[in-house]
Amino acid sequence: MRRFFITGSLFLVLGCGDGAAPVVDAEPDTTGQLAPVSDGIDAEALTAAIEMLASDEFGGRAPGSEGERRTVEYLTEQFQMAGLEPGNPDGTWVQDVPLVGITPLEGDEMTVTAGELTRRLTPGADYLAYTKRVVDQVEVDAEFVFVGYGAIAPEYEWDDFKSVDVSDKILLFLVNDPPSEDLFGGPAMTYYGRWTYKHEIAAAQGAAGALVIHETGPAGYPWEVIGSSPYGESFDLVADDQNIGRAAIEGWIQRDATAALFELAGLDFEEEKAKAARADFQPVALGVTGATRVRNELRTIDSQNVVAKIMGTEAPDEVVLYMAHWDHLGTDASLEGDQIYNGAADNATGTAGLIEIGRAFKKGEPPRRTVVLLAVTAEEQGLLGSRYYGEQPLYPAAQTVAALNMDVLNQWGRTRDLTVVGMGQSELDQLAAEVAFRLGRVIKPDPEPEKGFYYRSDHFSFARVGIPAFYTDSGVEYLDKPEGYGIEKRNEYTANDYHAVSDEVKPDWDLSGALDDLTFMYQMGARLASGDEWPEWSETSEFRAIRETQRPAVP
Repeated sequence: MRRFFITGSLFLVLGCGDGAAPVVDAEPDTTGQLAPVSDGIDAEALTAAIEMLASDEFGGRAPGSEGERRTVEYLTEQFQMAGLEPGNPDGTWVQDVPLVGITPLEGDEMTVTAGELTRRLTPGADYLAYTKRVVDQVEVDAEFVFVGYGAIAPEYEWDDFKSVDVSDKILLFLVNDPPSEDLFGGPAMTYYGRWTYKHEIAAAQGAAGALVIHETGPAGYPWEVIGSSPYGESFDLVADDQNIGRAAIEGWIQRDATAALFELAGLDFEEEKAKAARADFQPVALGVTGATRVRNELRTIDSQNVVAKIMGTEAPDEVVLYMAHWDHLGTDASLEGDQIYNGAADNATGTAGLIEIGRAFKKGEPPRRTVVLLAVTAEEQGLLGSRYYGEQPLYPAAQTVAALNMDVLNQWGRTRDLTVVGMGQSELDQLAAEVAFRLGRVIKPDPEPEKGFYYRSDHFSFARVGIPAFYTDSGVEYLDKPEGYGIEKRNEYTANDYHAVSDEVKPDWDLSGALDDLTFMYQMGARLASGDEWPEWSETSEFRAIRETQRPAVP
């Protein structure tokens, strides 16, 4: 397989093959000006598309809603106007994604009992529990067992369960990985730290329930993101074995509510949490039981991924894929005042950017390889649209060169740097470094690797089926802004707007940085689409073995 090499005497990329991050040896030799925006990427068009997708008329773009119908219609229209072709090989603009909608009914609490002591936990305030089993009702009455971080990681010689039988228990998990400079990626989160993994391992252990303990710092977002809508509809993919492989209840529990459970058990939460940071940790049975019921209202829908393409001229069966999720959280009629989760930043910006990428390709030289633009559904429900594509691909994984993801574009101005989430995962980092250099920019690793963003957006659905997947976030070194401005804006967005009704187009937005980032993404994809390289996963990537099975090395 052909590898990437960086050109230019002032620029070196070191150690990418063993999972290390690209290292910039010198700043780009430029006049201090960033490269111009690529032809076809237009500020007015980008703004208009964001405003349209984030308008109240689209109702928050929930799957299965009128907002979905409007969104799919709008994206199809925009792709057609840009001169693109239908991306589904069957000649249509969509891929149907069968979903089941699950809405918990109000009225149930959780009763916690320790001997003669009883207290009640309130949904939304203390905990959030739901079931992904497609049934009208589940009931759980079981003992709580604290399993630390809940990781079974043979490669790190780490097992938080120690063969202890936790079947039919309600498991309590700490969020993220065990803290270690040498294991689990150091400060960077691995998949073992994701809440989705914790629910998966709980089911594999035969648990009755799985609750992740929410702490704002490690989680990366406040409790309100989880607890503000305890009765909102959630979705899952329709499957023949829908009720197999899921604990009866899944969800989250507040840190203070957790501390109260430990107190009932005669334990100190912080002391037990500290013990969980060691490899010799043993599960802790609290001797406290939790009883609850979850009743559901069910419906099935066919949601849709929207897909367009620019056919390759010489290698049309080889695909470079861009993606962005079009969905958000819809409307919550129980809220006072504003009830619409408009999702302007998340992810009207990335979806509008997908349209601009399509226009840029039509303005440029026809690509050698086929370029596919995929707007996926139900990202906010657990990456369901992209997961469905990964399991039911329109283009084979072995013929997909790379997947490039756009989720929340920069709204605060131009940056010299670009943040590469999951830096060190693949040779795509090397290509990104070269493209950034030619644009007068540099790439930097994620300044918040502990939040595990690489496992929290749609590119992960492609990585887990072997396709080298790349995701950039906004840079943090803003031009003409004080040091620390970028991190300040990130924290401000997380605290105030992330998954909140306040995520709307703001009058002080400056999308000049988004235009620069779209130029970078276009040129990176154009390089892949015009060449014959097949970027590889790094030696240490957990996804490398899958790709090697798909594309065996040529002797």
